[in-house]
Amino acid sequence: MKTFAAVFAILLAQPLHAQWVKYPTRGVPRTADGKPNLRAPAPRAPDGKPDLSGMWEPEKNRPCPPEGCFDMQIPNEFLNIGHSLKDGLPYQPWAAELRKARMEQNGKDDPVSRCLPPSLVQLHTSPLYRKIIQTSGVVLILNEFAVNFRQLFTDGRPAIIDPLQPAYTGFSTGKWEGDTLVVQTTGFKDAQWLDRNGSPVTDKAKITERFRRVNFGRLEIELTVDDPKAYTAPWTVKLNQDIVLDTDLVEYVCLENERDLPHLIGK
Repeated sequence: MKTFAAVFAILLAQPLHAQWVKYPTRGVPRTADGKPNLRAPAPRAPDGKPDLSGMWEPEKNRPCPPEGCFDMQIPNEFLNIGHSLKDGLPYQPWAAELRKARMEQNGKDDPVSRCLPPSLVQLHTSPLYRKIIQTSGVVLILNEFAVNFRQLFTDGRPAIIDPLQPAYTGFSTGKWEGDTLVVQTTGFKDAQWLDRNGSPVTDKAKITERFRRVNFGRLEIELTVDDPKAYTAPWTVKLNQDIVLDTDLVEYVCLENERDLPHLIGK
């Protein structure tokens, strides 16, 4: 029997490439033959900082299945965020057991399976596009996934450690360290999923993101999760994002004409 994760990947990947709109991206550097020069230097904002603005997608790092690749491959990290760590994630015993139980149920209880918002980490690893808009006091990330948005405040406001209203993506404040934007996020809703394998993230988590645009076409995000409730030590992964040209965001509404929820039976 196919796992629900595989079914989810197929459903997510197959119909969407034909739906994205075509719209020429302005300001793209070109090589002598007129092709986009993705290795050109990163653009700069008016304040001299690297400009993170653009349409981005995760690096397509998952091997193609025997039947061939879809236009939109599912990143390895979406299914298992710890796959790139030598020893895996340092789970607390209860968290390891919970992940095992969630995997045995084929991900049927993933909030995303039930059209609830994804976690911050799932947003970074989703194959759906995200648009970054950088201003002088806030960096906005608009995600197609669940029509979601994030605000990364860079105006000097203090972090909120214990917010009155916890959020799926928390509360984020950032500052520039040279050419790297360092963002710290706290105030998460409890019992979220980091990936499709069910690795947990809790209300005690602090997630640090280090955004660095290495050139025009590549964005690196170093992600550190410090969640003592679920893990025995902080851990870090690096995620690569690639620029997407000549298109724009479209709505992705999970519950619109949704008919699969009654069939999520797990094993």
